[in-house]
Amino acid sequence: MLDSVMNLAYSLLDKGLIPDLVLRFAIRALCKQRLREIDCGSFEANHAAKMKWIEAVRARDTIADFTHKANEQHYEVSTQFIISCLGPYAKYSSCLYPTGNETLEEAEILMLESYCEKAQLEDGMTILDLGCGWGSLSIYLAQKYPTSKITGLSNSATQKTYIDSVAKTKGLSNVKTVTADVNVFDFDSGTRFDRILSIEMFEHMKNYELLMRKVASWLRPTSPGDTNESLLFVHIFCHKTTPYHFEENDGWMAQTFFASGTMPSHDLLVYFQSDLTLARSWYIDGRHYSRTLEDWLNRQDQNAKEGIAELERDAENKGLSKEVGRKAFYRFRVFYMACSELFNTHNGQEWGIGHYLFKPNSAALRDHMIK
Repeated sequence: MLDSVMNLAYSLLDKGLIPDLVLRFAIRALCKQRLREIDCGSFEANHAAKMKWIEAVRARDTIADFTHKANEQHYEVSTQFIISCLGPYAKYSSCLYPTGNETLEEAEILMLESYCEKAQLEDGMTILDLGCGWGSLSIYLAQKYPTSKITGLSNSATQKTYIDSVAKTKGLSNVKTVTADVNVFDFDSGTRFDRILSIEMFEHMKNYELLMRKVASWLRPTSPGDTNESLLFVHIFCHKTTPYHFEENDGWMAQTFFASGTMPSHDLLVYFQSDLTLARSWYIDGRHYSRTLEDWLNRQDQNAKEGIAELERDAENKGLSKEVGRKAFYRFRVFYMACSELFNTHNGQEWGIGHYLFKPNSAALRDHMIK
């Protein structure tokens, strides 16, 4: 009976037939349910569960699972449709609204500028944009730091195509994009970076020990006494205390948009400092992401007719029916709405944004160089 009810509900979602008011009420109830599920009843029990979770991800064989799923669910959906929902920089991650009155364009720039400040960027650096999305950061940095060399690394071929076209249109010769799977990809030994920035990519990862080791090996070696250390800056969304996985049997979000994803805890990366040492961290409350998502939802609705037509064309180009395209349109509406309500829970104090600055661990760096 329950399966039949859920199948009916999902069918109505895919046709856009459930009113937003009802959807938001159900989403808030599910957010409360998630909080109950991740609460083991005491600080002691919660900490023990977190340690067990961390030991399990550290024991995994690969950095990430099912990397093709992220492309299917997000990154190789019609670029034209995605761009129609985003701001002018095509930033597909949380923006910053310090007064609450900012436009999406202003909020994009404010968050991008915060990365520049926190990552201590300067012109002339070699910079890696790890998990570069549709190139918002790569393009912004290429314009702001014209003598820097910007490399974007993405798992999506369509994202590279888009970034290359934007760079060409803007006459930028200092940005390039590489398409690769971080599980198996490595830069050649002569390619090292002064700064690595990663914006909402770590949430697709699993074994952070292996990931941080690989990322550390891509930073420029720093000599003793060198005041210009190479640095890693990370932006993730996170829960305030508890990490958890999105499993395929874990409901609509995991099945439709975040298969094999991870919700980090704000302190998660503290437990993976074998190769990189945390120098500073920040927390940005979830209301900023909620506002970002509401702006995306509003833009999607403003461009609904064109968006549906584009997704129908995209589906037909892939040998699928127009219905598949229409279904994708309504699923993105629910996705934006669901994430907005999640990050708005308890005024942004449950789920939010973590920023982190890491510097090389000197002892680990020496070991790598010896090997």
